[in-house]
Amino acid sequence: MKIFSLRHAIALSCALAFAAPALAQQAKAAGDASTKVTKVNGVVIPNSQIDMIVRMQIQQGVPDSPQLRSAVRESLVMTELLVQEATRKGIAKQPAVKAQLDLARSQIISRAYRDDFAKTHPVSDADLKAEYDRIRAGVGDKEYKARHILVETEDEAKAIIVKLNKGEKFEDLASVSKDPGSKATGGALEWNSPSGYVKPFSDAMVKLEKGKYTEQPVQSRFGWHVILLEDVRPAKFPSLEEVKPQLTERIQQQALEKNVAELRAKAKIE
Repeated sequence: MKIFSLRHAIALSCALAFAAPALAQQAKAAGDASTKVTKVNGVVIPNSQIDMIVRMQIQQGVPDSPQLRSAVRESLVMTELLVQEATRKGIAKQPAVKAQLDLARSQIISRAYRDDFAKTHPVSDADLKAEYDRIRAGVGDKEYKARHILVETEDEAKAIIVKLNKGEKFEDLASVSKDPGSKATGGALEWNSPSGYVKPFSDAMVKLEKGKYTEQPVQSRFGWHVILLEDVRPAKFPSLEEVKPQLTERIQQQALEKNVAELRAKAKIE
């Protein structure tokens, strides 16, 4: 029962094994006219490929240096030597290899489409503000600190409430809880907004006074809950500027998913 975090980041990385064919295709498309080349048995490896891989390394925090460029060049030379030898031996024509090449080509082109889609569908400030306001409204302006005991049946939950009414401690009774994440801490849950829980749970929780527990069991898809509300505080929410990069990526991803759905609807898939 976790809340969506605006601060989440999606890490993207490019493997060098896939970088080489992708960069070769980009160089060809750009009509590279560089005369500074490396040749391996007559096959040209333009410096533009080295430059592109170096830029990718720089983006990952590796400083540019003659040693880096030399290492990238040697890697491309080694790759070309292996490609030539594999081709000579007929390995490149093996069904499994051809299947991998086709898959790599598809992945490269699809990534290029995604990048182009993001460039041609920029996110406006109005869209960012609307999505920010929508998420913030869903989160609410309060956070709650609660404990709960989760059991299989309503009768079990009622028996726990009876024990609470007799003065037994909530933390002790939580030892029978089905929730392994909170069982060991006396049923304690982290500070969270109502949207971070399933609706039956949050609906019951927000009606409680601090220090009170539910007098009737609360059913959710997880089972039956007894809930204790410990505290309430104003919700902490990041500013729009703080989450702008994540929101931009989120909106672009939603737009891309819609585009893919439209393409799928028009496609003949058998």
